[in-house]
Amino acid sequence: MTSGPNTDPRGGTAGTTSPKRRGTELALLGFALLITLSAQAVVDLTITGSLRAELPVFGAWFTALWLVAHLAVRRFAPYADPLLLPSVALLVGLGLAVIHRLDLAAEQVNSTVTREDAPVQLVWATLGVVLFVVVLVVLRDHRVLSRFAYTLALLGLLLLAIPAVLPSSLSEVNGAKIWIRVAGFSIQPGEFAKICLIVFFAAYLVDKRDVLALASRRVAGLELPRARDLGPVLVAWALSILVLVFERDLGSSLLLFGIFVVMLYVATERASWLLIGLGLFAGAAFIAYQVFAHVQSRVDVWLSPFDYRDGAGYQLVQSLFGLGTGGLFGAGLGGGRPDQVPVAKSDFIAAAIGEELGLFGLVAVIIVYLILVERGLRSSLIVRDAFGKLLAAGLSFAIAWQVFVVLGGVTGLLPLTGLTTPFLAYGGSSLVANFVLVAVLVRISDAARRPAAPAGPPKPALGDAPTEVVQQ
Repeated sequence: MTSGPNTDPRGGTAGTTSPKRRGTELALLGFALLITLSAQAVVDLTITGSLRAELPVFGAWFTALWLVAHLAVRRFAPYADPLLLPSVALLVGLGLAVIHRLDLAAEQVNSTVTREDAPVQLVWATLGVVLFVVVLVVLRDHRVLSRFAYTLALLGLLLLAIPAVLPSSLSEVNGAKIWIRVAGFSIQPGEFAKICLIVFFAAYLVDKRDVLALASRRVAGLELPRARDLGPVLVAWALSILVLVFERDLGSSLLLFGIFVVMLYVATERASWLLIGLGLFAGAAFIAYQVFAHVQSRVDVWLSPFDYRDGAGYQLVQSLFGLGTGGLFGAGLGGGRPDQVPVAKSDFIAAAIGEELGLFGLVAVIIVYLILVERGLRSSLIVRDAFGKLLAAGLSFAIAWQVFVVLGGVTGLLPLTGLTTPFLAYGGSSLVANFVLVAVLVRISDAARRPAAPAGPPKPALGDAPTEVVQQ
């Protein structure tokens, strides 16, 4: 891609000024903070009848968290999009409020419960903000990542492979081998592998896009790629199948392959790649349904959840009942029974939001996700380098695809996958990894919106003699 005469390679426009809009970001962060504290207060008053003593400490901690993040953006990425950070802050804050509400419900059912998950999630959010700042400080130019593309690809593959080779006692939770659990500490390495592989996909497709865009023949209006160019998509397909087979993780398999196919489409602008990817995954899914019992069980539960309401379908049935109870406007924070859904804090937190905030509240949350994804895609459109375009598009689509798959599972539109809702759901690995993802998006956005440095005076051509000033 070539740059016009009035643009610089990072996406700025020469001779124009782009507002930094850090004041707008700070005001929106204040709005997110207000909603978070209000939600926490409503939960306390509804369930316990009084405000908890820890609320001021939580408020100060949460405020300091986003103030640090804002100051980091102001200092190290001053031209970044002002909506990215507030969108994340609102999602994290709402997630903390719902997790706290479920903690209180667990205490009411079992008074001996001593651990609360909301404070743990706040600690993970703090670690996420620390890594967010570190990425902004260390990564001053997103194009540097392309130099380490193959190293990151190897790291991503290792992170994916480690749970598969570990004993089930150290890696398996609810049938999926996607964890590393040692001495009470657990981490899901696939969340970080996702980012590493997206960076590799972007760098690889920039190098090979001219070859992959070549067409062999036109069929029904679609320009099909040459057979010898199918290698990359077949490798990505094989990787997703290996994840499905050895880790029994339908969610990560679907996520990784979907990201690669969409990035391939963005790089080549060939719709035929989407159809090829869809056909490959549909074929693999059919075979997996025939061969693997855990895949067959999930599909059967998805098709007829009420037939399995006393067993494997109990979680989905309770989720559907909760969404139905919530209706349009919900039962109010603290007014429903979202704790009746197993693992509501992580896999099914969207069902808890739908029950207590209703359809309107759930749609509002989806709109916040859409804003986050749209601003990422906008950065992809206006940044000038091809690597930045593909990287921003891949990272943005990763968020959108994951939210779609999770909400599809919760509402019965898709089979359950085990993925977590980004920023909302309880889980340290997902939260920290997504903070790193957003930090890279912020860096690309800063490069895209940053104005070009003013051009200096033209240099004399080689061999031109300097002009002499002759006094009269």
